Amino acid sequence: MGTTAKEEMARFWEKNTKSSRPLSPHVTIYKWSLPMAMSITHRGTGVALSLGVSVFGLAALLLPEQFPHYLAMVKSLSLGPALIYSAKFALAFPFTYHTWNGIRHLV
Repeated sequence: MGTTAKEEMARFWEKNTKSSRPLSPHVTIYKWSLPMAMSITHRGTGVALSLGVSVFGLAALLLPEQFPHYLAMVKSLSLGPALIYSAKFALAFPFTYHTWNGIRHLV
């Protein structure tokens, strides 16, 4: 008869304990490189864009007023230029980065 799963697991753990090797590579052993950072940023901006479009679409469907009403409401807050430019950058960066990085990948 063959060995049981419990015996196989005991043998597996005993072998790994004797060899003192890690079970799998950990993030801390990798040296960060530009392609790695660009890939992570590309995925993050893709998630941010999909969430942003989904939230905007749901808001357009569920909120009672039309878009000009909410735009006027934001304008009435009299936000400073630094906050406005920061918000514009936060909206534009994911779109531009994701687009240009996708084009770079295709080329």
